[in-house]
Formats: sequence, structure tokens, C-alpha cells
Amino acid sequence: MKNIRTETPPAAVETECKEHPLLFQDLGSRKVVADFSGGFLSCDGGALLLRQVDLSMQLSRRVAACFSDYRNQRFVEHSVPELVAQRMIALAMGYEDLNDHNQLRLDPVIAASVGKNDPLGHDRIHPQDRGKALAGASTLNRMELSAQKSGGNHKLPCNPEMMEDLVLQLGVEALPRDSKQIILDIDATDDPLHGSQEGAFYHGYYHNYCYLPLYICVGDVPLWAQLRTSDHDACEGTNQALEKIVPVLRQRCPHAEIILRGDSGFCRESILQWCESNGLQYVIGLSRNARLEKEIEVTMIRIKERQCLCGTAVRGYKSFVYQTRDSWSRSRRVIGKAEMTLQGTNPRFVVTNLADEIIADTVYEEYYCPRGQMENIIKQQQLDLAADRTSTAHMASNQLRLWFSTLAYMMLDRLRRWGLYDTLLSRATAGTVRLKLLKMAAKITVSTRRVYIQFNSSFPLKDLWQECLNRLIQIPIHNSTG
Repeated sequence: MKNIRTETPPAAVETECKEHPLLFQDLGSRKVVADFSGGFLSCDGGALLLRQVDLSMQLSRRVAACFSDYRNQRFVEHSVPELVAQRMIALAMGYEDLNDHNQLRLDPVIAASVGKNDPLGHDRIHPQDRGKALAGASTLNRMELSAQKSGGNHKLPCNPEMMEDLVLQLGVEALPRDSKQIILDIDATDDPLHGSQEGAFYHGYYHNYCYLPLYICVGDVPLWAQLRTSDHDACEGTNQALEKIVPVLRQRCPHAEIILRGDSGFCRESILQWCESNGLQYVIGLSRNARLEKEIEVTMIRIKERQCLCGTAVRGYKSFVYQTRDSWSRSRRVIGKAEMTLQGTNPRFVVTNLADEIIADTVYEEYYCPRGQMENIIKQQQLDLAADRTSTAHMASNQLRLWFSTLAYMMLDRLRRWGLYDTLLSRATAGTVRLKLLKMAAKITVSTRRVYIQFNSSFPLKDLWQECLNRLIQIPIHNSTG
């Protein structure tokens, strides 16, 4: 929680009493005295780096273009780009709840990061708002709850198709145009629900009421974040998503080979057939059964013998042709992993249409196993950026919250790519970047001609912070090509 106090509160200049000192235990012969007269302070000084990223991506402007503004402009003090910037930057800084903004609106550094010309809020129209430069929770809540049509309180409706396309476009812009291979990771996870929320269904696997969002990424870059109800197959909507994603990828990277990778929840005839019909390769998990285990029986016997000799986990691989009895229209190549651990056997299978020249162990270990990074990306979005904070009563507004979290992740990802490459934070998680680089003390002073921000002289990563800023400044403003 921030301790932000104006030096001369507009409504209380004449009556303000001197601060009572706060007394602490003495340090030897020195008394320890404190008060709340330090001026305009913030613990989020690093948010100014996010402003630079925002400007380079033109992120808030492009996101704002997905909204329609039916408000009476005579009374508008917070533009749509400012509102979406405030929401995304706050998420990136670790503030997941809208209620947090009732305090954040007092923060002059966050206001400067959003682009407010008056970061102290002295020029607000209404006296009760002066000193509060940013929008409060109620204003942001109305934006998120706006319906598709205007009228009543629906003054800021978001076009979901445009937002979906924008998230995809922003993700694709991060990919090098000369990419030779693109691996699409696809996965689903649960967003727990509480109470009578729209689209709430009980999911037997997760043992709770939840949404089942679909994520598609390329490495660390998210391309798709679609909120779905949990009363359908986990793979539902995959083909429709691929129909949108693949053409955009091919336009961006015309010479790239595209490979789809997912766990056994996405091993469906419709998905395999779509990939085969549209020139995609795939490596997808396959649920084990007695027929599959029979195929690697001999390999498993040999593995058990080796495990008895060495006493450690041992694995081997076999490639074979397989067809299900009913669900597959044709036979396909399957890679079986025969593994013996100290806990027992652990057979695994994947189906693939990669070239036969790629040997079985390479298919499994180099193409399939790195799929685990996808789960790490989802965890970052959920744990560090509140992607599972889908807490409104309406599914459409929960989808918007999911997109805001994804966009906040993109801001931090661009910060790593542009400002932190070849540094100790180049592969850091979103939470680590926030903790080590963005959470820094700052004091702001505003005069007629300048906004002066002072950072902590003993900030541990001062040199890295300066280097990061220098790199970001070199990224052209209005750059939308990634």
C-alpha cells in the first residue's frame, strides 16, 4: 500500500496541523524520528519503463481503438487510452483488483506513466477529485462492464473481435520475419469461479466450478487467450483459432515451418486432419491404452533390464504406425517412450506427422518435451498478472479482464526483449522483473516547466535500470512492427 501525501493539499492548506512525529527505538545515541511529510512519493518508479514500452508499441492507443466512446466529452477527464494504460500498467505492477485503483489514483508516478499531463491532479474539475490524477475503481469498472451496445451505463463498449485480432497481431509482431520454424503451443487451464457467475459449470478434472480458457503461444509470446465455459471438450475452438492464427503467421513469416504442439487433450481427429489439410506439422500427446503399451512391450522389457543394472531412471523410444479403432480416419506415426523410474513404469506416447528422418528420441525430447514452457507462461499470467481474476458476474467482462492480463504480460515481455536482453533478467519471470526492476522508490516534483522524478540513490540495480532505459529509448516511437 502506498503512503502518498500531498505537500499542500488544496482543500486543507490553512487548517493543516504539523505532523506528529513517529518515534522508534533509538539507534545508539541517535533518536529515530519519522513523519509523513516526505512529499509525493511512490514505490512504483519503474512504471516509467513501462510507459516507454507502451509508447514504442503504441499499445494503449491500439487497445483504445477497440473501444467505442459514447461519453459526453465535455465531462470526460480520462481518455480511453489513459484508462486502458492505467489498467494494464497497474496489472503489470502487481495490482490485480480494481479496488486498488482507489489508492493508485493518488500516485503521481503511475499518473506520469499513464501519460497524465497533470500527474498531481491539481487541475481536476471537481474539488473532491483534486489530488487524484487517475480514474477510480468505479470508472474502470464501468469500462470493463460495458456491453456491446451503447445506452444507459454502457458508454465504453469493447469490440471483442477487434480485441481478439489485436492480441494476435501484437503477439505476431514479436516474431522475427525470417523465422524458419514456428512451434505453436496450445493448452487449456482452469479459472476457478465463485458464486453465480455467468457460464459457471463444474469440471470433474479440476474438481471445481471454473472457466476453461484456451491459450496459444509461440515460445514466450502469447497469441491467443480465449475464455470458454468448462462444459465442453478442452479442445473446443482449436480449429477456429488456428484458422485465424495460421494466415497471420504465414503473412509475418512466409518461410517458416509451423508445428502444432499440445498434450493428449488436443489429440482429436478434427485437429489432426485440419493440420494435415493446411500444411501444418504436429506433435501431440496420445493417451495410453493396452494396444499402445503392447507396441512398446519389448522395448519396456529391455529398459527394465537396464534399470536393474544402473539403478537410475532409464528410457527408450520406438516409432511405429498406429490407428485407433474408431476415431481416426487413417493410420499415423506414433512415438512411444518406454521409461522405467524408481517408482515404476512410465510409458508415454505422442502422435506426429514430422518427417520419418527425425528419429523417435528427437521427436519426443526436442520437439515434444519443451511443451512444458507453455505451462510456465500460463502460470506467470495467472500468478503474476491475475489472468485468473475473472471475478465479474458476466463472461464478456471476464474475457476483457483476461485480455488485459495478456496485454500486461506482453508489456513485460517486450521490456525483457528490448531492454533486458543479455542481462541477468533476460529470462526472468514477470514477477521477478517487477520485484527487482520496477518496484523502486521515487519522489516526484512538478513545476510549471518540468516533472522532476528522483529515484533511490542506493537502488541495487541502478546501472541495469539505466541501461534498460537507454535501450528502450532507442526503440522508435510509433513502432508497431515488433
